[in-house]
Amino acid sequence: MHQLTSPTARGIAAATFVGVLVLASPLRAATIGQPAAAPAAQLAQASPPTSPPPAAAPAKPRRSPAERVEQRIKMLHDNLKITAAQEPVWAPVAQAMRDQAAAMQQAIQQRRQNPSMNAVDDLKAYEAIADAHAQGLQKLVPAFGALYAALSDDQKKEADTLFSRSRHMRGKQQKG
Repeated sequence: MHQLTSPTARGIAAATFVGVLVLASPLRAATIGQPAAAPAAQLAQASPPTSPPPAAAPAKPRRSPAERVEQRIKMLHDNLKITAAQEPVWAPVAQAMRDQAAAMQQAIQQRRQNPSMNAVDDLKAYEAIADAHAQGLQKLVPAFGALYAALSDDQKKEADTLFSRSRHMRGKQQKG
């Protein structure tokens, strides 16, 4: 490696190095005037495509929270193979899920309606969301406990698998 002893030589070397970084990196040009993005997102934006991008798939309309909870209720009902005899103990589970989703959505909407909250107000809004979640679970757990007691052994195994898979997927999402 060459030793740069002259202040002028060091200045030129430093300017050249900085210039190469700035000019060779399309990241800077791509992000001027945009909010800071994660480095991985910047790299994804900067790397040239190796093949033409696929045709844009038509955007699916985003489902409402009520539609999402109904889908979860149906999925659980179908996967557990709830029988006609189990419907009376299933109904409170489905209703508890609906009530919890509605309470959570209300708390989230209230938070969104005040974008200029200070830090304390922001924490209080998150507390309200957590409280809605906890109160919903306080209603869901006994209802699901009654349903679980009425399930066959095969249905219990399926419930255990579904809930285990749910915990496993949340753990993966938090790590990734």
